[in-house]
Amino acid sequence: MAAKNLSKYLSETLGMIKTSLSECRFFPINYICKMQQELPPTPGMLWSLFSLKCPRCRRGKMFVHPNPYKKFSLSYLLKMYDDCPVCKQRFELETGFWYGTGYVSYGLTVMLSIFTCILWWLIIGFSLDDNRLLYWVIFNGALAIILQPWLMRFSRVLYLYFFVKYNPRYDKEPTVKFT
Repeated sequence: MAAKNLSKYLSETLGMIKTSLSECRFFPINYICKMQQELPPTPGMLWSLFSLKCPRCRRGKMFVHPNPYKKFSLSYLLKMYDDCPVCKQRFELETGFWYGTGYVSYGLTVMLSIFTCILWWLIIGFSLDDNRLLYWVIFNGALAIILQPWLMRFSRVLYLYFFVKYNPRYDKEPTVKFT
């Protein structure tokens, strides 16, 4: 009899705890539950950066066409939304804003060349007796040309990440603007 009462008491207590947890009645859990209800999970910065997402909300797409290799024209390749579809952050903060991305793209291409040079040197090595240096130059040039559409997009996203910071309460606060 005592075991039945104990099991009934435990099931009722666990049921109340489960109900109260879902309704956030307890004070320490109440704060955590409210925070979880207010803020959606935070997307990671690197994932958002490499998947070319908006820096403010880290959810909205920045580019109209997801595949930069589908059509080889600059108007197709760099076609961006004016505002983020999720948080309404304006992407072109001022007239001529994207001119700075040329420097970012150049820096990324130089870093890619240095990386391939070091990798080539460690794996294959350089020699003046044969054409290994020429093969690296050809390989590096081909890789830079193949990656250039993605690098151009990535440089725009990275440049915008310098000026617009992540805001978990993007729906309640105003967007970033230059004055």
